[in-house]
Amino acid sequence: MREKISACVITFNEERKIARCLRSVTWCDEIVVLDSFSTDRTVEICRQFTDRVYQHEWLGYVGQRNLIRDMANFPWVFFLDSDEEVSLGLREEIIHEFERGTDPYVGYEFPRQVYYLGRWIRHGEWYPDVKLRLFKKEFGRTEGLEPHDKVVITGPVKRLKNPLWHYTYDDIRDHLETLNRFSTITAQQRFVQQHPFRWTDIVIRPLLRFLKGYFLRGGFRDGTHGYVIAMICAFGVFAKYAKLWELEGRRRGEFNEIPEA
Repeated sequence: MREKISACVITFNEERKIARCLRSVTWCDEIVVLDSFSTDRTVEICRQFTDRVYQHEWLGYVGQRNLIRDMANFPWVFFLDSDEEVSLGLREEIIHEFERGTDPYVGYEFPRQVYYLGRWIRHGEWYPDVKLRLFKKEFGRTEGLEPHDKVVITGPVKRLKNPLWHYTYDDIRDHLETLNRFSTITAQQRFVQQHPFRWTDIVIRPLLRFLKGYFLRGGFRDGTHGYVIAMICAFGVFAKYAKLWELEGRRRGEFNEIPEA
């Protein structure tokens, strides 16, 4: 008999996407959902797929993933976000691996492919975007700086070929709102850790990010989509360091508060 897998999904207000995510992991041996007190129908929909639905205040991506990892009953953990879906090819590839035996591997990584504004992105920074999401519980845990968590494994890892599908953003507004939220989190972390701001951070870094994504990683092959993605990614770098500059300026008292009318 193959080793058992716990699909672990963290959620918050994803009533439009969560059913697709959970439906794609019904072949796993259990589904565990950890919700951050959604105010829409997310929890109700989750309970149609599993009775293991829990709620906990948001601990950040790292804290939330480690918490749900500890809730899993089975030796293998499969992390998913609520806006992701296991492709049919990836499901079959994983089942094949487990049926023939996983030794000596304690983790599996695979590409993640983004669906963006009506098409699948196949180049640039967004693809293959390899993620390690399936691992033996006793050999891995989540680390990293918010909001960029990553699974760290002690032992050999195998890369699979088929993708995890990611329905990241509904539109450009959603993309920019997420960028604004993540750049604030990252800037605050750098400020707390006393990473100094330099002018090259907002002059050179955004340009290099664009060149990397659009030219070096072949984003131009995705046409206008690739250009838009590369530009927004570059702007995200600019926003992150501009916010760090703002935080340092406010600490020094260089920026006055808005005067009362």
